[in-house]
Amino acid sequence: MFQNIITFISTWAIPFLLFVIPVLAIVKKVKVYEAFVDGAKDGFNVAVTIIPYLVAILVAIGMFRASGAMDLFVKLISPITNFIGMPAEALPAALMRPLSGSGTLGIATELMKQYGPDSFIGRLVSTFYGSTETTFYVIAVYFGAVGIKKTRHAVPAGLIGDLAGLLAALFICKIVFG
Repeated sequence: MFQNIITFISTWAIPFLLFVIPVLAIVKKVKVYEAFVDGAKDGFNVAVTIIPYLVAILVAIGMFRASGAMDLFVKLISPITNFIGMPAEALPAALMRPLSGSGTLGIATELMKQYGPDSFIGRLVSTFYGSTETTFYVIAVYFGAVGIKKTRHAVPAGLIGDLAGLLAALFICKIVFG
């Protein structure tokens, strides 16, 4: 019953909105096409504003990986991850996640090719991906888009959230798959 209701809503939600929004606009005498074009212009301006921040974070990530700093950092922190039972192979994905979603996806893909998607490492990095956020990317892009220079507590709060997500993912994966 519940699944049928969700399926019905999923099937008809978008057509319903596509029908209701223009009807409401006609009732309220709003020019739909002009409002849509104005929204598209705003979206384009936001995209142009965030491009420099996006390029900066992507170049920094590329330099971090290409310089070997990622590998060195993994070696330095591996005694801690070994202590908590986290495979060292998953550490680059955990470290990359606050920086870049696509970078993490690339690392996760490499790990899954090497160990398999149903391996503990494959499941762990997949859970990392779903339980954490691209904190630095989000802060750089969204704070940059609205012109916020002082992030105050956003970075520490985001990183604490990422750490909590990583530890929870490790804990759950050890219970379920370990």
